[in-house]
Order: sequence, then C-alpha cells, then structure tokens
Amino acid sequence: MTDAHRPSSEHLDAAALPPRARTVVAALRAAGAEGEVREFDESTHTAAQAAAALGCEVGAIASSLVFRTGDEALLVLTSGAHRVDTDLVASTLGRGPIMRANADQVKRATGQVIGGVAPVGHPSPVRTLVDTALQAHDVLWASAGTANTVFATTFDELVRVTGGTPVRVATDEL
Repeated sequence: MTDAHRPSSEHLDAAALPPRARTVVAALRAAGAEGEVREFDESTHTAAQAAAALGCEVGAIASSLVFRTGDEALLVLTSGAHRVDTDLVASTLGRGPIMRANADQVKRATGQVIGGVAPVGHPSPVRTLVDTALQAHDVLWASAGTANTVFATTFDELVRVTGGTPVRVATDEL
C-alpha cells in the first residue's frame, strides 16, 4: 500500500467541512474510527469518480446504496467494482423483493442525499450489509456525507462502526 492510500491520523479541520460531513465525522469519532477525511473540489458522487480522485482501484470504494424491503430501509455497502444482485440479497435475508429506494426514501432513512450517503451519521440506525468483496482491499474509501467528501477505513472497521453484517451481495466476479 502506498502512502497516498494509507489512512492518516491527520484530519481536516472538521469545522471547515460541510454540515453533513461534520455529522459523519462526529459519528465516526464516536465509534472510535480515526481514518482520514478528504474533501475534493470535484464530485466523488460515483465510485469511478471517487477512485479517480483518490488514485485507487474502483473496487476499494465502498459505495453506499439504499434499498427498500417492505417498509424497512436497507443500506448495502458494496464494492464500487460491481452491482448489487437484489435477488441474491433477498435470498440471503430470506425477505421478499428488494428495490432501490427513491431519493425521498434515501433522504428520510439516512438524512443524506444520493451520491453522498455515508455508512454512518444517520438520524436513526439503518440495517446495513457490508459486501465481503471489500475485504480484498487494505484501505477502503466511503462517502463522508456529501458528494465530494470521503473517508478512509478498513473492512473490519466498516463492519464495526456500522454494526453491519458481512455478506456476498453480487454474483459477478471482481
């Protein structure tokens, strides 16, 4: 791992971050996470944009996708290198159909907007699945609550701070 991709104990001044990112940083720190937070001038809305801005593999981006299963929101943290197989996830959970949440549902469940959904910092707990494919990367990058902020983490830390369940969420090979 290069120094450019190693999480740092040096942090941006949280007061300089956008309000949503400050909420995420507070949740991370409360959970004992110390990974570096970065803010970019350009958007890191998609996994490809985030990977390009960070100079890392797209698979090291932990994309936050919100789905609905019945009346419950479901946050899936997946590798940016593949798509979530909703049939596989439904089968794994033993639940009925799983559908992508719309923009209003995402905002209600997470307090954040599509393209900036962080794994933490939500108004109330959201059931979370963490893609086991993310284990292939020493350092992961996830949204810090806005379309141009990200934070560094590891697979184990991501599972711990989200209270997530590690599962396979895609059938495509990485």
